[in-house]
Amino acid sequence: MTEIAYDREAAVAYAKKWAFRRNPAFYDFSKIGGDCTNFASQCIYAGAKVMNYTPTFGWFYKSANNRTPSWTGVEYLYNFLVNNDGQGPFAEEVPLAELEIGDIVQLGNSTGDFYHSPVVVGFSRGKILVAAHSYDAYNKPLSSYNFAIARGIHILGVRK
Repeated sequence: MTEIAYDREAAVAYAKKWAFRRNPAFYDFSKIGGDCTNFASQCIYAGAKVMNYTPTFGWFYKSANNRTPSWTGVEYLYNFLVNNDGQGPFAEEVPLAELEIGDIVQLGNSTGDFYHSPVVVGFSRGKILVAAHSYDAYNKPLSSYNFAIARGIHILGVRK
């Protein structure tokens, strides 16, 4: 397998284009649990250009009914990215201060359950700016969200 760079600018450009719209190539999960991690996966894919077609534990989308849990599930995306030693993007959990554009923040409640996956699209005066679906946003300060805990997912690269 070859490691390639994650194209952070492509991920952010995708987020900007689709933050307030829906790409017709992907199902909109807004009415059945939320679209945030689906959108985050689309942004990551725009920067990675490689999916992992391993059944169940990989990371891919072919259709609404033919996808892995990691494409649309908050915890599953985290588990795939930080544990992936196969094809596709791979990442590590980092403090929020170490995030770069194209990375993911996951927000959680006081019981430790993570429920939202915004995409980092910029920084302004030390504040992280994100894009997201479900509650559509672009360049929204992370600090404007109400959450108990947050974790940063820094994408290290892509294997193909």
